[in-house]
Amino acid sequence: MQEPRSPFDLSAAEVIEAGNRMLDQDESADAWEVASGLLAGAIQFWLFSRQPCDDPFCESCAELATAERRITAMLNEARQLAEDSDYYQTPNDSNVGTA
Repeated sequence: MQEPRSPFDLSAAEVIEAGNRMLDQDESADAWEVASGLLAGAIQFWLFSRQPCDDPFCESCAELATAERRITAMLNEARQLAEDSDYYQTPNDSNVGTA
């Protein structure tokens, strides 16, 4: 029996499927443009979900209490997700060594 997938896994899979669907439906679609649009939507949702509450002294919200703190947290999370990706490094990267 398969373990239930987490909301994280489900939402990541949905974004991938949405991108693939868009490319399949429109042969002239540019993969970079589709990917940038998906990223823009993900950023908007991430920022929406991290809005601090209305208590300026809330300890739970302190880490994300300013726009600059939220962007820093988002960039740190994005960097970690990118580094964990199967696509982070490719054989065609300009800094790949040849031994």
